[in-house]
Amino acid sequence: MAQITYDDFAKVDIRVGRIVAAETFPQARKPAYKLRIDFGAELGVKTSSAQITKYYGVDELKDRLVLAVINFPPRQIATFFSEVLTLGVMIGEGDIVLVQPDRDVALGTPIR
Repeated sequence: MAQITYDDFAKVDIRVGRIVAAETFPQARKPAYKLRIDFGAELGVKTSSAQITKYYGVDELKDRLVLAVINFPPRQIATFFSEVLTLGVMIGEGDIVLVQPDRDVALGTPIR
């Protein structure tokens, strides 16, 4: 495993957001959802493609708090631009469980 410095880690901007909308993404190569995530007044709503279909249904994602990296460049996935990387823990063969705060915190709060 490669080591990084704290300065390297500090370059990664991870923020708390709330999913405001989720929909299926049939054009994606691997099963995924299109998410719209609100990061508060300063950052607004961003989009993300998330391969979380095994453990989550579209209807249970709305209003869920999540963590996301917001300073990666946007990435085009099929016809969709993913602006942030929603964070999850990979278990099994590519099955992903979301990483989320265990308390209600302000949207846009940075992770340190």
